[in-house]
Amino acid sequence: MTAQEVIKQQIESERIVLYMKGSPSMPLCGFSARSIQLLQACGAEFTTVDVLADPATRQGIKDYSKWPTIPQLYIDGQFIGGCDIITTMYQSGDLQKLVTGSQD
Repeated sequence: MTAQEVIKQQIESERIVLYMKGSPSMPLCGFSARSIQLLQACGAEFTTVDVLADPATRQGIKDYSKWPTIPQLYIDGQFIGGCDIITTMYQSGDLQKLVTGSQD
């Protein structure tokens, strides 16, 4: 499988996927750490992919989303954005609604 195929499979098979640097217990950049904190604050159950573990994934996710930075959040197969967008959505309450599936 190509990196693009693996990424597509991950995004389609998991409801919430965060592509990040490091792991939830040991994030390797402040933006990844912040994204983890916000998802946990929402009570989200999510999967993470450490882009530093595989150079093909690190570049592949940027190509897949056409977004140049990490972390990248996907919910229900849709690209949500990076740390700034995650933070803005959390502050407005939109992230919590997406995570819980609430339309209110």
